[in-house]
Amino acid sequence: MASAYYEFYRGSSIGMALTDSLDELITSGAITLSFDKSLADTMVKQVKTKTTLKGHLHTYRLCDDVWTFIVKNPSFKMESNEMVNAPRIKIIACKNGDAIEAGKK
Repeated sequence: MASAYYEFYRGSSIGMALTDSLDELITSGAITLSFDKSLADTMVKQVKTKTTLKGHLHTYRLCDDVWTFIVKNPSFKMESNEMVNAPRIKIIACKNGDAIEAGKK
């Protein structure tokens, strides 16, 4: 069940580009098929930077324990005070595998 959550990012344009690149790397033998788990583990263990998001919440929905948010004119402020802006972003948030397993206990 937890592996199904990895599929959400693959539907985005960046996810599709990443999938194409990964297919080439897997075919060439440069990386293994455990990329999804490695990516998730790395994000949890090594990414420590916090950011603040401000913008106009245009749409939100909850379906099957998956939240979807569309934010217009978002502004990200990093801990280093660097600002990043975009016209629109889509955030998809779901429970991670640990949360799913904890809910079953």
